Amino acid sequence: MMDDIFVDLSLIIAIGAVVSLLMHLARQPLMIGYILTGILVGPAVLQIIDSPESLTVFGQIGIALLLFIIGLGINPNVVKEVGRPAVITTILNIGVVGVVGWLIMSGLGLNSTAAFFVAIGLTINSTVVALKLLSDKKEQGRLYGKLTVGILLVEDIVAAVLILLVASSQNGQLLALGSLAGVIIKGTLVGVIMYLLGKVALPRIQRSIASDQELLFLTAIAIGLGSAALFSKIGLSLELGALAGGIMLASQPYALEVAARLRPLRDFFVIVFFISLGTELTSNQFSDLILYIIAGSAVVIILKPLIITAALGFLGYTKRTSFMTALMLTQVSEFSIILVILGSQKGFIDPQIVALLTFIALISIAVSTYLVTFSDKVYGVFEERLNLFERKKFEGEALPSERNDLVLFGYQRGGHEFINLFKKMKRPYVVIDYDPEVIDVVERRKINYLYGDATDMELLEEAGVSQAKLVVSTIPDYQINSLILKYLADNNPRSISIIHADDPGEAAKMYAAGASYVILPHYIGSEKVSEFISRSGLAKSAFRKQRIKHLQYLEKHYGALEKINSIHEKKLGRAIVKGVASLTKARP
Repeated sequence: MMDDIFVDLSLIIAIGAVVSLLMHLARQPLMIGYILTGILVGPAVLQIIDSPESLTVFGQIGIALLLFIIGLGINPNVVKEVGRPAVITTILNIGVVGVVGWLIMSGLGLNSTAAFFVAIGLTINSTVVALKLLSDKKEQGRLYGKLTVGILLVEDIVAAVLILLVASSQNGQLLALGSLAGVIIKGTLVGVIMYLLGKVALPRIQRSIASDQELLFLTAIAIGLGSAALFSKIGLSLELGALAGGIMLASQPYALEVAARLRPLRDFFVIVFFISLGTELTSNQFSDLILYIIAGSAVVIILKPLIITAALGFLGYTKRTSFMTALMLTQVSEFSIILVILGSQKGFIDPQIVALLTFIALISIAVSTYLVTFSDKVYGVFEERLNLFERKKFEGEALPSERNDLVLFGYQRGGHEFINLFKKMKRPYVVIDYDPEVIDVVERRKINYLYGDATDMELLEEAGVSQAKLVVSTIPDYQINSLILKYLADNNPRSISIIHADDPGEAAKMYAAGASYVILPHYIGSEKVSEFISRSGLAKSAFRKQRIKHLQYLEKHYGALEKINSIHEKKLGRAIVKGVASLTKARP
């Protein structure tokens, strides 16, 4: 028996590697390759696996590790930083798309419970796929990248709550009040114990654990799988237990390292999970479900981006930022599949619904990949039509001078220093930014600004960029900065242009495009620190003074210090000075 499982697993992994290579060459997510591998090795084609039960245990381990790593990322401090836009957008997306999806699926003949599971599954986006696409484009630092990550984080929390509700049910029914109370009491007791372990026990032994990488790795697996097994034994789901184990470790300083070390192990078992999922799909299922698949795919690929674009536009983001964020969120999540699998196991829905959502996931992930890969071209096609989703004027927008000698694109990264310089120069200036939260800061500081996207030619004309003497861009985006340089070359070649670049290769291209000077942070930072050391020598007192100055700057302009942020939230004005003093006090 063991020999058969070993041979089958070896063949499956080998075939999976070949199919995944083809997916990689076709620039498709590997998840599609894994599911296609399952279809190939399953009873529908090669019949290597007659029954997927032999892979079930591996799949369960993969899902437990996946949820454990997701839990590691649900740090309360991180959730607090996600902000209002991600929460509001997620609520609108789940509300509108969920209702429309339910109506469509019910209209096509699904019962209300099955339609509900499918509708909820359509609303949740794939964290794995979206983050991989963002990473491939190297645009995690863009505003739309940050919004995407924030929305995904909120959706993961919603998915975790739904998994809790479904996993704690029995025989296709949510637990009665008494039974639910019992589950809540048991879950609360275990949660309190895990909380105490995370807050009291782990910090005391964390140095011993973290000092040995092998011990850290083994301890993390023990906590993840152990908490999953514990929750399963007390009548809750192993998925919920794995998630709780991750949350318990989320606030520990080594959480990110644990997540990084577990990913390769997680990936192997998750691969087996998706392959086992594919073994249950057949061509007959596809033909039987074709209308549902088309309707569900349309909701995910067409309706969901419209809702997200409209929500972000209403919140004050530009049409480009809103649309780019929406394109990143046009797929069905691995959490959605886990949710319907749980629903099927608990008797809520027929196993056919799992196949339906899996087919929709395959199609939506493939389409999403192409939409994101060619996002600039897709945006160009719909740009004019997207005006409907953009607030043309930010409330209370400051009008710049008719002619601005000095123009700054992007305020958040070092913009304060440039504005101080502009004021000393006593020349008319304007700041251009497309982040509503940054605009709030700029407006409070009574700085002349225009709200909008640097790629909007009408905005550049309105700002007087064609007549500016100096144009500075601190935007960390190569394409946008290239467009600014091209505009200057065509309309204002005599201006001085100072442009941001992330690496030497980009800097060289910027100079070739006509930049007067390129801000290369690592180069400038190293140069400035070298000058400071040369001037101050090795006197520690000089570094203490610089440290105090730097901390005060961070508190004033970026709100980067958590302690200061909490003081601000409580509106204790005088405590700000004490907070800065306590943070900047030199250590003996």
